[in-house]
Amino acid sequence: MNKWLGAAAICVNSDRQLLMVLQGKPEEEKRWSVPSGGKENEETLEDCCIREVFEETGYQCRVVNKIKNKKGVVGHLEYEVTYFVVEIIDGEPTIQDPDGLIYDVAWKSAEQIKDLNFSFPEDKDFILSYIAQCD
Repeated sequence: MNKWLGAAAICVNSDRQLLMVLQGKPEEEKRWSVPSGGKENEETLEDCCIREVFEETGYQCRVVNKIKNKKGVVGHLEYEVTYFVVEIIDGEPTIQDPDGLIYDVAWKSAEQIKDLNFSFPEDKDFILSYIAQCD
């Protein structure tokens, strides 16, 4: 069985809004997620997270800490995604995704998130719980 490793970024601003991207293949319904993607070559998961945030949103960030691992199997692929809390250090919202799968970058409140269609629906409760405990 093949194994896929990736990283995802959880970034909440001072207004308690989460950085999210609208994504999907051209033929698919577009859905929301946090910036995320697969690890490339010898990069660390932290470096993967920083790169994905930049590619998908235009923001430069730094990793604050690791908060969650999600593991599973889809078909013949085993996956593991590491979620990191990140902090924006520079940049402006700009889509520069080399895969052409990102359609929007937005900051979403917990109330807005409750009604969004998620790319990974299992993430919604975790994300809402995280936002609720942010100061």
